[in-house]
Amino acid sequence: MKKSLQVWIAAIVTLFLFPIVMQFLPEGTSVASTKIMKDNAFIVYASNVMEETEPVKEDTKAKVLLYFTHSHEAYEPMTKAADGKVATNHQTENIMKLGEKLKSQLIINGIDASTLDIDNSKEIRKKGIHYSKSYAEIRPHVKKAISEQPYDLVIDVHRDAVGPEKTTIVHEGERYAKVAFVLGTDHPQYKQNMQNVLLVKRGMENLVPGITRNIIQKGGPGVDGKYNQDLDPSVILIELGGIGNTEDELNRTIAIIAEAIAQIMAAKEEETISEGAA
Repeated sequence: MKKSLQVWIAAIVTLFLFPIVMQFLPEGTSVASTKIMKDNAFIVYASNVMEETEPVKEDTKAKVLLYFTHSHEAYEPMTKAADGKVATNHQTENIMKLGEKLKSQLIINGIDASTLDIDNSKEIRKKGIHYSKSYAEIRPHVKKAISEQPYDLVIDVHRDAVGPEKTTIVHEGERYAKVAFVLGTDHPQYKQNMQNVLLVKRGMENLVPGITRNIIQKGGPGVDGKYNQDLDPSVILIELGGIGNTEDELNRTIAIIAEAIAQIMAAKEEETISEGAA
């Protein structure tokens, strides 16, 4: 019994002293697995420290917001292709469908693009508000959006009511829908809005000469005169083609709009960097 107890005591002492003895052994005699565990533990720790101390890069993408005051404005060739009926207002084949394509093209070109999440035409019909009052109806939604998030450009996308003879151009064998810009002049900062209009217009013209129409300035009695552009200089209104433009023509123009805006934003970023370095 006494001998058995001595064996147990010796075993316990050996197990207790083994880790201490291992620390004093030369590097070459240490157990390989023990060294690997120590090295790995250091690597993981170092990685964790790097993740914690590495500065988070700020999102510097330009931001564009799209919205649709007259959300059900439609194109006759698109409605006819969809259900065989020619119409200038439609539930699905409308300006919002083209707006989603514009958003996608902007994103492809590196722009942080989004759409205002509201179907204004449905609200107007439900409340019995006249079509011409739609700008007042959508105004609080636009105001809220731009107060919560600053945007480099806010675009109210429309479809013009004129025919294809005024809204179509052929460039290098391809047909494009022409774009017009409506500028409200009944507010003090309209010249600032004008600057953004001119940037987009010139950018598009550089890519496809003749793709834009004249800027339509509106003010005085009988018209809105603001078109919610008084909310911020970034707000502009475009007329994307007219009632007779085809989906292919519109898609080509959408690609040009997105490319022009991307180039404008890139130029602004370079200018900002240059000013900061000066």
